[in-house]
Amino acid sequence: MTSKRDIDLNNKTTSPVERPSSGSEIASFLNEAKATTTVARAGRLVIALDATMSRQPTWDRACAIQGEMFTAAGAVGHLAMQLVYFRGFGECAASKWVQDAEALARLMTRIDCRGGQTQIRKVLRHAIAETKRKKVQALVYIGDCVEEDVDGLCARAGELGLLGVPAFIFQDGRDAHAEAAFREIARLTGGAHFRLDEGAADELAALLKAAAVFAAGGRAELEKLTKGGDAGARRLLAHLR
Repeated sequence: MTSKRDIDLNNKTTSPVERPSSGSEIASFLNEAKATTTVARAGRLVIALDATMSRQPTWDRACAIQGEMFTAAGAVGHLAMQLVYFRGFGECAASKWVQDAEALARLMTRIDCRGGQTQIRKVLRHAIAETKRKKVQALVYIGDCVEEDVDGLCARAGELGLLGVPAFIFQDGRDAHAEAAFREIARLTGGAHFRLDEGAADELAALLKAAAVFAAGGRAELEKLTKGGDAGARRLLAHLR
């Protein structure tokens, strides 16, 4: 199979053969994604992960929760998803747009944490660029800390909000500085902030499913879920009002 280059959010392309250790596995996923057909009218959801070393102590637990989230998101029809992650020294990459949530979950489990600072600005900039090419309905971000200029992040978040792309932030841990920054990013984009340790994995998966439903069908589809008694949809709607 022909090797496919993945996207470097520093505006460069990085060949999979140049990646250390897990690069070949990531390249394999990207090649698999190449063969995945997406529905032309599918909603689009960007799911971004902080894979820096600070998340290592809780990475296994977070992967289990995130895996539940991907499974829930995959249950929603007409939804294209893209996984973005950052780690190490300036490494920030994005998968192709796919509808196979299991493939995204497999990729996530192959990503190991590496020392480096957060690159949330790149994630926001990427979501802005993607929605300018073709509308992105929502951004889900999962991380634990903020090591960047918050005002700069808020400027990008404001731009994302003007484009109508809410950011749903799932915070791993209880860092107060990160929480303040995440809440402001969520507010500026019209999204919501949640903590990964607030409840059981199935409750958090229900929230991501609600975010996926929003990306696929908008507020109207969320309201349909609430009428059926869906707790995740009800909680997300409460934040969107």
